[in-house]
Amino acid sequence: MKIAVVTDSTAYLTAEQIADNNIHVIPLPVIIDNEVYKEGVDISTEEFYAKLSKSETFPSTSQPPIGELITFYENIGKQGFDTVISIHLASTISGFYQTLKNMTGEIKGVDVHPFDSQITVMLMGNLVLKAARMAKEGASIEKIFSELEALRKTMGECFIVDDLQNLVRGGRLSNASAFIGSVLKIKPLLTFDNSSHKIVAFDKVRSMKKALKKAESIFEEEKARVSYPLRVIIIHANDIEAAQAWKQELSQKYSDCQIDLSYFGPVIGAHLGEKAIALAWMKDIDK
Repeated sequence: MKIAVVTDSTAYLTAEQIADNNIHVIPLPVIIDNEVYKEGVDISTEEFYAKLSKSETFPSTSQPPIGELITFYENIGKQGFDTVISIHLASTISGFYQTLKNMTGEIKGVDVHPFDSQITVMLMGNLVLKAARMAKEGASIEKIFSELEALRKTMGECFIVDDLQNLVRGGRLSNASAFIGSVLKIKPLLTFDNSSHKIVAFDKVRSMKKALKKAESIFEEEKARVSYPLRVIIIHANDIEAAQAWKQELSQKYSDCQIDLSYFGPVIGAHLGEKAIALAWMKDIDK
């Protein structure tokens, strides 16, 4: 069995990580002012936020055409792979995973096994990296899936957004009515609910400083609870200075944790909006 690992562009892996681990990436479409762009192919993250600041309408996202997906996977089969593990963003925020499950029987020459990461961004990226490394070492699909499911249970996150409008308009915030408070200048705190795996708002504070402290306190509680080393990721939406400042602060407090910087690219940024920032963590895949 020769296993290929596929993900979508919202894993936000670096070009080096993709090349070194032979990862195949499906670019997802983002739509700005009726123009469709493939994330990471037709539009960079920098270009997206520049366009976002001038756009006349709210951005949106969609799924790749089924015909393109079939061709994509069948081309992987032509490269000598007989099995694909395809790891994608949470099915609660995108229909892509379900679309893939429904169409696996139409793909010829390679067996495709979809995996719902129940998350997105670099948390999902770390799942992809782990799967790719295990595949390279010759692990079975059963062993890889078992490891992914175990890692998935270690993930935690707290998203802080400036404005809920994009999430509300896109229907991706399950308890929106209780937290539509942009007029109050609040900072909503969001997470993926552990039971439903939907994005929920769980608190709101009056300043970004208080929001960051709240996110940090949640992380501290989790760090104290678990017995394994955690990897921390600070994720920003076009606000690298704020992310770097937070990283510097957290690096002094949590010197025993690997702390990475990542970003919300066009597809996720379209829903969270500019200046969103997140603190995320999971079991360190390198330890």
